[in-house]
Amino acid sequence: MSYEVRPLGPGEQRLAWDLASLTFGYHDRPMPDGWTSDSTGRRTLGVFDPDGRLVAKAVDREQGQWFGGKVVPACGVAGVATAAELRGRGLGRLVLTGLLRGARERGAVISTLFDTTPAPYRALGWEEVGALVYHRVATRVLAGTRPDPTITLRPAAEADLPAVAEIYRVAARTATGMMERSEPTFGLADHDGFTVAVDEGNTMVGYASWNRGPGYDASGRLTVDDLIGLTPEATRTLVSMLGGWASVAPTVLLRLGPADPVWSLLGRADATPETAQPWMLRVVDAPAAIAARGWPRHLTGRADLELTDDVCQWQQGRFRLIVEDGNGRLEPGGAGTLRLTPRGLAAWYAGAATPQHLRRGGFLTGGDPDTDEFLRAATAGPAPTLHDYF
Repeated sequence: MSYEVRPLGPGEQRLAWDLASLTFGYHDRPMPDGWTSDSTGRRTLGVFDPDGRLVAKAVDREQGQWFGGKVVPACGVAGVATAAELRGRGLGRLVLTGLLRGARERGAVISTLFDTTPAPYRALGWEEVGALVYHRVATRVLAGTRPDPTITLRPAAEADLPAVAEIYRVAARTATGMMERSEPTFGLADHDGFTVAVDEGNTMVGYASWNRGPGYDASGRLTVDDLIGLTPEATRTLVSMLGGWASVAPTVLLRLGPADPVWSLLGRADATPETAQPWMLRVVDAPAAIAARGWPRHLTGRADLELTDDVCQWQQGRFRLIVEDGNGRLEPGGAGTLRLTPRGLAAWYAGAATPQHLRRGGFLTGGDPDTDEFLRAATAGPAPTLHDYF
């Protein structure tokens, strides 16, 4: 059977709603007035059978993510769905390969997604590089942290949002994989509480966004989406504020990355993962992706790579990786000394695996200890982290 792969038209939004709502389990809800799968920064690609039925779809979200101190243009994949009767027949591969081509054409150089199951995405070159994790902590544990007398806490106001956005950006810039956010992301109405930390010079140095669950008995809980302090004093004081809920909300759920400074105030044994949503990365345009991210300013080196990729065939071949003065470039040519699979390239680019780990998984071959050390140093840094689900 032949299928047509194309963007959804204006009159086809009901088809997208019906397929997605059945796939993801909200088919009992009516389609909201004005709902659309496409909006600014979102493009839905559909697969249609000869009768015009939408049998698969996926959404390309235009977004940016921080790597090496720079925002890298990304394709965030969401809403992937295939008709139940046709799963396992290659329609997911059909729509996702089309989505990757379109994403590259519009300027995306990497692609990320949250996977419900890794196998079909790994078959197309994505690799798991991190997870969005909420950790369960007994509030009484946080109550042991004392506030700093130099920090004042107060509820955030609309006028604070630009400063809050900049606090997030400072933290994201020094992380790996964090989403670039715009100020509207920080809507105060999205949270029950939005607390900012101010130092003695009246400078905002941290914030926490949180939601208070129902009840004030053993079921009471506080869910904290962001807790970012730019100073240790701000971090301690915000943690202490959360501890003040111990009498009515004995549980706090904290969204934390593996290297978050909040861990310096917690014992790892005191925090239990409540939910973990793995996320994956794929390189879509290798030369452009290498040029887009930041690199260690004091590292100079080069390595000859051979990239294999039967999905994004435009980036197959031999290249010379050159890193110098905090910049990187991938030039055609070289001897192809090191051979990387798409999954190996993704994990290395994200700093999620060392060359030694990639070799053990079969994703990297060739080279020697010197080239391994160069690759390791090039993407060494904080473990990949995301605080935004999409």
